[in-house]
Amino acid sequence: MEFESKPKFVTFDMNGTLIHFRINEVIRRILGDRLPAEIADEFLRTGNQYRIDECLGEYKPFHQVVAHSLERTMCRFGLEYREGDGPAVYEEIPTWGPYPGVSEALRRLAEEYPLVIVTNSDDVHAKRLSENLQAPFEVVISAEEMGVYKPRLRAFEYTLDKLGVAPDEIVHVSASPKYDLRSAAHMGIKNKVYVDRGFEHDEHWLGYKRITDIADLPVLLGLPRP
Repeated sequence: MEFESKPKFVTFDMNGTLIHFRINEVIRRILGDRLPAEIADEFLRTGNQYRIDECLGEYKPFHQVVAHSLERTMCRFGLEYREGDGPAVYEEIPTWGPYPGVSEALRRLAEEYPLVIVTNSDDVHAKRLSENLQAPFEVVISAEEMGVYKPRLRAFEYTLDKLGVAPDEIVHVSASPKYDLRSAAHMGIKNKVYVDRGFEHDEHWLGYKRITDIADLPVLLGLPRP
């Protein structure tokens, strides 16, 4: 095992780490010709920043996070936002499935560890998406339950309290330094795994183990290779 002691739980970010979070593909399709090709990449990068900005204040329902961030991005680029755009994106989210190899790795890990999801999704989406993973989770914690979104530190305080553990008694796994791993580090969670999916920069100074293949996660946690 790569960590000093066996964790009581392995906690996971879900969207973008386990679930292939296809929001940019959906936004491109729904906006269609309203999103000029020459600005599309910059538009989507900016939209990602507005989504995290919407998560930093007081809690609001997830469908509002999706809609408000999209509307703000379109306003910034001088594009026409229609009232149905946000709901159309939101309604597609629970149809998304896992990245390749995720379900197998999770089922293997679950033989040895209780698995927990900590997600910025609401209750309805958290339930549907966790079912899409086809793996056993002891606990699924949604932003709606916590009353706050990651990267707020309160999300991790809530998780530790709910699980009844100290920061050094879990391993937290995420593909996002900005949503998860920075905050986990600030909360004193030493055991962290960065699943590098190529959409954020490596922030190795946060003290995590970096993997690029989810199949390496069980091995990292001391299980033999199949």
